[in-house]
Amino acid sequence: MGALRRAALALAALLGVSWAVLEVHVGTSLVFSVEGQQAVLPAWYTSHSQNEPYVTWMLYKTTGPFQILSYLGGVVKVEETDLKPRMGFLYPIHSHNISVFINATREQDSGQYMCSVNVVDDTIRLDKNVGIINLTVLVPPAAPTCQLHGNAIVGANVTLSCSSKKGKPSPMYQWQREPPALQVFFPPALDRARGTLKLTNLSLEMSGVYVCRAENQAGSKNCSIVLEVHSTSTKAVIAGAVLGSLGALATIIFFAQKVVGYRRKKRDSQEEGANEIKEDAVAPKTPTWARRPASDTMSKTSTLSSIGGTRHAYGARAPSDTASILTTTGSYRGPPPRGGGRPPNLSPPAVNGTSRRRQDPAAAPVGSLPPSSLARAGAVPVMVPAQSRAGSLV
Repeated sequence: MGALRRAALALAALLGVSWAVLEVHVGTSLVFSVEGQQAVLPAWYTSHSQNEPYVTWMLYKTTGPFQILSYLGGVVKVEETDLKPRMGFLYPIHSHNISVFINATREQDSGQYMCSVNVVDDTIRLDKNVGIINLTVLVPPAAPTCQLHGNAIVGANVTLSCSSKKGKPSPMYQWQREPPALQVFFPPALDRARGTLKLTNLSLEMSGVYVCRAENQAGSKNCSIVLEVHSTSTKAVIAGAVLGSLGALATIIFFAQKVVGYRRKKRDSQEEGANEIKEDAVAPKTPTWARRPASDTMSKTSTLSSIGGTRHAYGARAPSDTASILTTTGSYRGPPPRGGGRPPNLSPPAVNGTSRRRQDPAAAPVGSLPPSSLARAGAVPVMVPAQSRAGSLV
């Protein structure tokens, strides 16, 4: 037993640990964990006492320290914090290993953790019974966003930007052009901290797929953008095409409205002309021959009688046989009948539906003169106006 104790003292001296003094040790003062993974804070203590220790873990934040875990009298107590369902002692306390674990780490778990051990019958040296471990929870970058700034036409300058909204530490950015024309970019064209890539004096050969990678110690994420370099401004072409189409459409609508309006106006004018009652129409004038006095008619009768007498001198019929009779309407009825025959029927034509009397065949004109003879004799042609069924002159 004495040999074993001496060997333990020699080992303690070699490690620089006093067997008689309580001391807390940490495996590392810096612990890194990726968000969502488990973190282990390694710590243990040495003591010559066999009594159970009183162990506490505290977390220091900007607002101050607060206790998160403790062990006293064989009872483990996890304080009411957001770490409660995710942390605990990794090993049994009687093994002197007081390491703790934190599952599903979060960014807000980062901070300074301090453990302290006290044993009733053991000597405590100042600051030797305390261990401090700094935990940093790394956050991988969120998927970045790639954007193109500028007009991608030949000879112009554009800027490609890449930005991730999340990441701890802040991610760095790297741009490259994908195969078949693989190209990796470096400063000064590339700004790794800001994630920008400046492309100057564009050419058609610079078209392609450009990929940005945002990376830090926790991981990396990519985004890509297609750069299409055009010989002319695509926006200008599209704008011209749109304006031209709108102008053509407006012209078609304008002429269509004109044609429709013209046809409608023409149709309306025709309907109005057909349905219009002409209140200002001038009544037909009475023919001048109808207003001539009876003496004019008698003069014409005398003229025709004289013509008949002249023809008698050359052996024609007696004047009484060739005398012409004019009706009140100026029509020629021929010579009177011979030998006391019945005079011709001078009844006017039917008026307002009254039946017309039949003319006696005996009274038909037999000695009427042809128009050429009357013209040579100086007779004047008389126009007889037509008469409607209602008796009005047309």
